Amino acid sequence: MTSPRSPIVMVHGAFCGGWVFDAFRAPFEAAGHSVVAPDLPGRGDEAVAGLSMADYARAVRETVAAMAAPPILIGHSLGGLAAQMAAQDLALKGLILLAPSAPWGVMGSSLEEAGAAFSLYALGPYWMQAVSPDRAMARAHLLDRLAPEQRRAAAARLCPESGRALFEALNWWLDPMATTTVSPARIRAPVLGVAGGVDPLHPPGTVRATTVRLGGEFETMAGLGHWMIGEPGWDALAQRCLTWIAAREVGVAA
Repeated sequence: MTSPRSPIVMVHGAFCGGWVFDAFRAPFEAAGHSVVAPDLPGRGDEAVAGLSMADYARAVRETVAAMAAPPILIGHSLGGLAAQMAAQDLALKGLILLAPSAPWGVMGSSLEEAGAAFSLYALGPYWMQAVSPDRAMARAHLLDRLAPEQRRAAAARLCPESGRALFEALNWWLDPMATTTVSPARIRAPVLGVAGGVDPLHPPGTVRATTVRLGGEFETMAGLGHWMIGEPGWDALAQRCLTWIAAREVGVAA
């Protein structure tokens, strides 16, 4: 007897909302998975100031707890860190981390990562602020593999992010609360970590270190950057995720 395919929860990254998965979710739904891609708290609202990574992880836990069956949890970038934190307290069928932000204790592996972490200090005490997106930087370095019209549209939808959450994620060694600590022993689901081969923000070395710490499978998708869920090649990434999921769903309806 077969059972329905696992539901899927997709968690977006910094400065974004669930809209980033508008195209990426389609192959999963076509394969028979129900997909939810909620907005993390404070999207598009100055009330995002002061929100912690712990608040984001709590929101993910609440989304999963409301589901009828244990889901596959997919997190991208900062959403990948929120997913790791939430997964410690959840029953999941699987955890997929796409270019995830690293948890407490995993050092960055590139100068670009260090630059991104320290550049925020130019804003002053940014951890107390709602940090506005740098759309010019996003168009040049994050969305650069999109067609011009897609690049403009995506940049226009970026929204303020919690400076506190950015501080906890990017400068974790300065966080006295060690907010982003993740205990591998508390994550009981299988883990897949995927890096973009040309991602300057969370490059393969850092994603590998995060995945290995969690005891998961790691791989690199050559040619993909940080916006791997929406730039050319995203469909191959989606199919790789679906293949990994299918290998772990025994007795599931075709």
